[in-house]
Amino acid sequence: MLARTLDLFLPTLKFAKIDVAAKRAFELAFWLKLRVMHRLKTSSDPMSGVYEPCYTAMVGLTVDDYRGKKLLDIGCGPLGTLEWADMTSERVGLDPLANSYRMLGIGHHKMAYVTARSEQIPYADGYFDIVSCFNAMDHVDDLDQTIVEIKRVTAKGGFFLLGVDTNHAPTIAEPIAIDWKIGDKFAPEFQVELEHHYEKSSTSYIEIMEANALFNHNDPRPRYGVIILKLRKISL
Repeated sequence: MLARTLDLFLPTLKFAKIDVAAKRAFELAFWLKLRVMHRLKTSSDPMSGVYEPCYTAMVGLTVDDYRGKKLLDIGCGPLGTLEWADMTSERVGLDPLANSYRMLGIGHHKMAYVTARSEQIPYADGYFDIVSCFNAMDHVDDLDQTIVEIKRVTAKGGFFLLGVDTNHAPTIAEPIAIDWKIGDKFAPEFQVELEHHYEKSSTSYIEIMEANALFNHNDPRPRYGVIILKLRKISL
């Protein structure tokens, strides 16, 4: 209820040019709350999850496809999204709040965390073999510039993996409205190799994939959906 109330102030925050700062504060508060809630339930580390199916089964890849590759996860959060990928040569989580995540226990993770915006990825052209962005593309500050950077840092022949909610109005935490044609924005450098449209049946993309409830575009009701894309870079 509080989040929805705050979203009403998004136009005012944009006018005052403090919408990005508000978004960062909102996101960090979310992770801090999650940490506290888990700590009240268990003494084990709550912030390390198993995400491998998002990177394999959901997008038609296998663990072997990652062997020896350089992997970048954009908008990674503090949950250890790439802890499973010990077969890669390099695994990097990119997030503007990465420094703040130290207080949430990421120091013991084996993946590297880099504090940076998706609009200014601090790596050379074509550096990564596989770039991913799950449940984060609608959180970025500038969608078009983020796509420019993804195109730049992905190696020719490499993949970009995307999972993102669609059909929602802008909010403080998710200010970018994504439509079903997001894949078109990556042409001509990328071509779509896999595209799935799902009904938003869960907050977990793995559960959504397993439910296999394909989005009914003939149903006119306004509602969230989820698009899953695997794109291959075919030109520089």
